Amino acid sequence: ALNAYENIYGIRGFADYDFSKADTIISIDADILGDWQGGGYDSGYAKGRIPKKKNGSSKMSYHMQFESNMTLSGANADKRIPLTPASLKNILAFIYGELNQQPVKSKLDPTAKKAALLAVKKIKNSGNKAVLVSGIQDTNAQELVLAINSLIKSDAFDSDHPKLIRQGNSHEVNQVVKDILGGNVSGLITVGVNPVNNLFNGIKLGEAIKKLDFSASFSLKMDETASVSQFVGPLPHYLESWGDYEFKSGHFLLAQPTINPLFETRQFQDILIDILDLRNDYYSYIRKYWTNNILSGKSFTKALHDGYFKTNVPTLNSRMINVQEMARKANSLCVEKEKGMALILYPKTGMGDGQQANNPWLQEFPDPITRVSWDNYLTVSKSDAEAIGVKNINVANGALNGSYADISMGGKTLTVPVIIQPGQANGTVGLAFGYGKKLGLKDEMQVGINAYMFYENQNKVQEVSISSSNGIHEFACVQLHNTLMGRGDIVKETTLEIFNTKDKKYWNSVPKVSKNHIETEVTSPEVDIWQSFDRSIGHHFNLSIDLNSCTGCGACVIACHAENNVPVVGKEEVRKSRDMHWLRIDRYYSSDESFDSDNETKEKISGLGDSLTTFGKMENPSENPQVVFQPVMCQHCNHAPCETVCPVAATSHGRQGQNHMAYNRCIGTRYCANNCPYKVRRFNWFLYNKNDEFDYHMNNDLGRMVLNPDVVVRSRGVMEKCSFCIQMTQKTILDAKLEGREVKESDWSSACSDACDSGAMVFGDINDKESEISKLKESERMYHLLESVGTKPNVMYQTKIRNIDKT
Repeated sequence: ALNAYENIYGIRGFADYDFSKADTIISIDADILGDWQGGGYDSGYAKGRIPKKKNGSSKMSYHMQFESNMTLSGANADKRIPLTPASLKNILAFIYGELNQQPVKSKLDPTAKKAALLAVKKIKNSGNKAVLVSGIQDTNAQELVLAINSLIKSDAFDSDHPKLIRQGNSHEVNQVVKDILGGNVSGLITVGVNPVNNLFNGIKLGEAIKKLDFSASFSLKMDETASVSQFVGPLPHYLESWGDYEFKSGHFLLAQPTINPLFETRQFQDILIDILDLRNDYYSYIRKYWTNNILSGKSFTKALHDGYFKTNVPTLNSRMINVQEMARKANSLCVEKEKGMALILYPKTGMGDGQQANNPWLQEFPDPITRVSWDNYLTVSKSDAEAIGVKNINVANGALNGSYADISMGGKTLTVPVIIQPGQANGTVGLAFGYGKKLGLKDEMQVGINAYMFYENQNKVQEVSISSSNGIHEFACVQLHNTLMGRGDIVKETTLEIFNTKDKKYWNSVPKVSKNHIETEVTSPEVDIWQSFDRSIGHHFNLSIDLNSCTGCGACVIACHAENNVPVVGKEEVRKSRDMHWLRIDRYYSSDESFDSDNETKEKISGLGDSLTTFGKMENPSENPQVVFQPVMCQHCNHAPCETVCPVAATSHGRQGQNHMAYNRCIGTRYCANNCPYKVRRFNWFLYNKNDEFDYHMNNDLGRMVLNPDVVVRSRGVMEKCSFCIQMTQKTILDAKLEGREVKESDWSSACSDACDSGAMVFGDINDKESEISKLKESERMYHLLESVGTKPNVMYQTKIRNIDKT
């Protein structure tokens, strides 16, 4: 992508995209909701996914995803087509040819061609409101992407202000490594990188570095590269450092230390300044450079206060795109299918490239798709798994086990555990980066397999051979029920067409019960066994979760962990279903082609025998399922069943709508967890802090610096759960009181809603009738989870609307 942009626009960068301006998004192997081109596209994408009324009809963007691995983007797409890497190249070439009226000799099977024609039709219908993106690692392919977006004059395509977050060149890196291995280099300095671990031939490189006349590694940890270098310079963390950045042309940012260095470290820039004898420090150097070259007479102090400075950048002139040349490049992409199995290497949503593998929050974070923590693994389709002879097994204690497979390439063989992944393209397997590291990590964090060993030429697609291996691997998987089995009252959804043409009672009906032979809604006070009281006085907190804009990324899970001192329990405890996450994101697959079909199948069940057979089949996901994500935390029920059964009144309801937990009163009966229909309460089986059995981050002074002083660290034997971040709401109220003013709507916050980049989570006071949360509560899409139980939650969900194209 960098090469292509440089070839056409003359600058080494990435074209930027604003998906909020697109009515049609066609993605070919680009995980736009992951870290494709640096990520950060969730917000714009989500804006287009919420149905907005215009001229009496609601509209939302249409997203088509062509890919091999099941990604977050594929899981959120309206239509997902799983294909091999070769077919993905053919798809891109075919679309270019159809749009430019220069048919190419693509090699597509009928199903893929039908999907490609639909993509072409959607692009033509949307015109400049369409956009096409791709993650194919091929310069010709990326030049075609730029040509297509220029051809349709896409509004979402920003070619004038490139993203500058990557400047590297794989060819140059490979040449340096070749020179080191060949003895043509005398010395090497590495800064903040770990090539011995992260390169395909890293082991050979490590041996060669040992033989160099001079080698120095500047690193945060004693990692694989530092361990083979003659000299090691400890770097400070970026939050202890000064820095400046230009992530996007014309957008300059300043970074300043948030804390004094904890250890005796020095920035590499300060070391360079010493070497160059500039008689300065890095802060002074930045200030001088900004004053002379960037600020144009504006105040440096103000820029430092704001953190950024924006300048006008002249519009880039692309060289004229040669249509004939592009047609030739399109034809060059039309390759035959792979002969062997295609391995697709990818960064996990939580772990990324592994730079932060020593962070236990990320290790215990369940992958949004597989729901597995503490591991990487080979993702294989069901058909290929049967052919290879590997399987997944649910064992008696409720945990997940899996077979091992041997994957071989170029004389190297790795033995990797296998996850059977719905949606994985046949003929392909996936393996995540970021695992298998040993040096610079605590023993507990040394898990998984180093996928970089297969990352030849920094290409994420490799041809491998696979065979089954001996042994069984124990996974830490937090969700084994993969399908909804037609239970549409949990995740309510409908199509855009029905949403526009049918009444709310059809697609978002409120459950009804019979009282005195008269049907009444369960929300009616007439069918309550609880006494209600007036909640219109003071504050009453609610949280809204929009299933259309929730991408399942899990940022809220980590934010909740950090804010509320949630303990990390480790792989063995997670296997026993003792994970402590206060917030989980359930991921459901359809057992048929769609959830709609599942509901129809369930409705047609007749008799007990048919019920057992059909529901048994519905436990298995489709080979290419629809996917939905649903964040679930304590629902803070106004009529809470947990409060009824607590023998010591440890859990009780507050005036502001929060369900409280008095830890000192709790004696650990766990009656509340048994009586909770949402299963959101977590029991402290052990003491997780200052305990050598759980050596993650609460055992030493440095690790305990991450703890939030406003939230108590719980001892063993008590229930804990989401508190609606009561420490934050109370601080907001007290701050306003001290300042003698009313609380503004924008003041309210909770950890999960603050971290939600897509805006799916909105927290606030429903007694403020002008607030966004009040409007969401009155929305036609609003429903409560398990409404028929009658718990009257203070968490609400917005019905998922799917933009289904029946053609």
